[in-house]
Amino acid sequence: MAEVKNGFDAVASDTPAAVNETDARTVLNLVLKSLDDSKAEDLVSIDMMGKSALADHMVIASGRSHRHVSALADHLLRDLKAIGVKAPKVEGLQNGDWVLIDTGDLIVHIFRPEVRSFYNIEKMWSVGGEAVATVH
Repeated sequence: MAEVKNGFDAVASDTPAAVNETDARTVLNLVLKSLDDSKAEDLVSIDMMGKSALADHMVIASGRSHRHVSALADHLLRDLKAIGVKAPKVEGLQNGDWVLIDTGDLIVHIFRPEVRSFYNIEKMWSVGGEAVATVH
Protein backbone atom coordinates (compact mmCIF):
# COMPACT_ATOMS: atom_id res chain seq x y z
CA MET A 1 0.00 0.00 0.00
CA ALA A 2 1.35 3.41 -0.91
CA GLU A 3 2.03 5.76 1.96
CA VAL A 4 -0.37 8.67 2.20
CA LYS A 5 0.35 11.93 3.97
CA ASN A 6 -2.16 12.97 6.64
CA GLY A 7 -2.75 16.48 5.26
CA PHE A 8 -4.20 16.84 1.76
CA ASP A 9 -3.93 20.06 -0.23
CA ALA A 10 -7.41 21.03 -1.37
CA VAL A 11 -7.83 22.07 -5.00
CA ALA A 12 -9.10 25.64 -5.34
CA SER A 13 -12.78 25.84 -6.23
CA ASP A 14 -12.18 27.64 -9.54
CA THR A 15 -9.68 25.06 -10.87
CA PRO A 16 -10.73 22.14 -13.07
CA ALA A 17 -10.51 18.52 -11.92
CA ALA A 18 -7.24 18.15 -13.84
CA VAL A 19 -4.65 19.16 -11.25
CA ASN A 20 -0.89 19.73 -11.30
CA GLU A 21 1.72 16.97 -10.77
CA THR A 22 1.91 17.30 -6.97
CA ASP A 23 -1.85 17.37 -6.56
CA ALA A 24 -2.22 14.45 -9.00
CA ARG A 25 0.08 12.38 -6.76
CA THR A 26 -1.99 13.42 -3.72
CA VAL A 27 -5.20 12.34 -5.46
CA LEU A 28 -3.61 9.01 -6.49
CA ASN A 29 -2.49 8.37 -2.89
CA LEU A 30 -5.96 9.26 -1.59
CA VAL A 31 -7.61 6.88 -4.09
CA LEU A 32 -5.30 4.02 -3.10
CA LYS A 33 -5.83 4.65 0.62
CA SER A 34 -9.61 5.02 0.27
CA LEU A 35 -9.95 1.78 -1.70
CA ASP A 36 -7.63 -0.08 0.68
CA ASP A 37 -9.55 1.22 3.73
CA SER A 38 -12.81 0.05 2.10
CA LYS A 39 -11.38 -3.46 1.63
CA ALA A 40 -10.98 -3.35 -2.15
CA GLU A 41 -9.26 -6.43 -3.52
CA ASP A 42 -6.45 -6.82 -6.10
CA LEU A 43 -5.61 -3.11 -6.13
CA VAL A 44 -3.37 -2.16 -9.08
CA SER A 45 -2.17 1.25 -10.26
CA ILE A 46 -0.84 1.81 -13.77
CA ASP A 47 1.36 4.77 -14.65
CA MET A 48 0.08 6.02 -18.02
CA MET A 49 2.06 9.27 -18.06
CA GLY A 50 3.43 9.79 -21.56
CA LYS A 51 1.68 6.68 -22.85
CA SER A 52 -1.87 8.01 -23.28
CA ALA A 53 -3.68 11.32 -23.41
CA LEU A 54 -6.58 9.81 -21.45
CA ALA A 55 -5.00 10.15 -18.00
CA ASP A 56 -1.71 10.08 -16.09
CA HIS A 57 -2.69 7.13 -13.88
CA MET A 58 -5.23 4.33 -13.86
CA VAL A 59 -6.28 2.44 -10.74
CA ILE A 60 -8.04 -0.91 -10.98
CA ALA A 61 -9.69 -2.65 -8.03
CA SER A 62 -12.23 -5.38 -7.34
CA GLY A 63 -15.16 -5.61 -4.97
CA ARG A 64 -16.68 -8.86 -3.75
CA SER A 65 -20.26 -8.15 -4.88
CA HIS A 66 -22.49 -5.58 -6.63
CA ARG A 67 -23.09 -3.91 -3.28
CA HIS A 68 -19.39 -3.85 -2.36
CA VAL A 69 -18.42 -2.35 -5.75
CA SER A 70 -21.03 0.40 -5.34
CA ALA A 71 -19.96 1.06 -1.74
CA LEU A 72 -16.28 1.30 -2.76
CA ALA A 73 -17.19 3.84 -5.43
CA ASP A 74 -19.46 5.84 -3.12
CA HIS A 75 -16.82 6.02 -0.38
CA LEU A 76 -14.16 7.03 -2.91
CA LEU A 77 -16.38 9.77 -4.35
CA ARG A 78 -16.94 11.22 -0.86
CA ASP A 79 -13.18 11.18 -0.17
CA LEU A 80 -12.44 12.88 -3.51
CA LYS A 81 -15.02 15.57 -2.77
CA ALA A 82 -13.48 16.11 0.67
CA ILE A 83 -10.11 17.12 -0.84
CA GLY A 84 -11.68 19.37 -3.46
CA VAL A 85 -11.79 17.25 -6.62
CA LYS A 86 -14.63 18.84 -8.56
CA ALA A 87 -17.33 16.75 -10.25
CA PRO A 88 -15.58 13.54 -11.30
CA LYS A 89 -17.42 11.72 -14.07
CA VAL A 90 -19.00 8.45 -12.89
CA GLU A 91 -20.44 5.57 -14.91
CA GLY A 92 -21.97 2.29 -13.73
CA LEU A 93 -22.71 3.20 -10.11
CA GLN A 94 -26.32 1.96 -10.29
CA ASN A 95 -25.45 -1.44 -11.78
CA GLY A 96 -22.45 -2.28 -9.58
CA ASP A 97 -20.67 -4.61 -12.03
CA TRP A 98 -18.12 -2.06 -13.23
CA VAL A 99 -17.86 1.50 -11.94
CA LEU A 100 -15.66 3.99 -13.76
CA ILE A 101 -14.60 7.23 -12.05
CA ASP A 102 -12.73 9.81 -14.15
CA THR A 103 -11.15 12.76 -12.31
CA GLY A 104 -9.30 14.07 -15.37
CA ASP A 105 -5.74 12.98 -14.52
CA LEU A 106 -6.81 9.71 -12.91
CA ILE A 107 -9.19 6.97 -14.03
CA VAL A 108 -10.47 4.45 -11.49
CA HIS A 109 -12.10 1.15 -12.50
CA ILE A 110 -13.87 -0.87 -9.80
CA PHE A 111 -15.06 -4.31 -10.92
CA ARG A 112 -16.71 -7.43 -9.66
CA PRO A 113 -14.05 -10.17 -10.05
CA GLU A 114 -15.85 -11.96 -12.92
CA VAL A 115 -16.22 -8.74 -14.92
CA ARG A 116 -12.60 -7.77 -14.26
CA SER A 117 -11.25 -11.07 -15.53
CA PHE A 118 -13.47 -10.85 -18.63
CA TYR A 119 -12.24 -7.38 -19.70
CA ASN A 120 -8.65 -7.82 -18.42
CA ILE A 121 -7.85 -4.09 -18.57
CA GLU A 122 -4.50 -4.51 -16.80
CA LYS A 123 -3.18 -6.58 -19.69
CA MET A 124 -4.44 -4.12 -22.30
CA TRP A 125 -2.72 -1.12 -20.66
CA SER A 126 0.48 -2.98 -19.69
CA VAL A 127 1.33 -3.97 -23.28
CA GLY A 128 4.43 -2.55 -24.90
CA GLY A 129 7.49 -2.30 -22.76
CA GLU A 130 8.38 -1.56 -19.19
CA ALA A 131 6.36 -2.82 -16.28
CA VAL A 132 3.95 0.01 -15.58
CA ALA A 133 1.54 -1.73 -13.21
CA THR A 134 2.07 -1.61 -9.45
CA VAL A 135 0.19 -4.01 -7.21
CA HIS A 136 -0.82 -2.50 -3.85
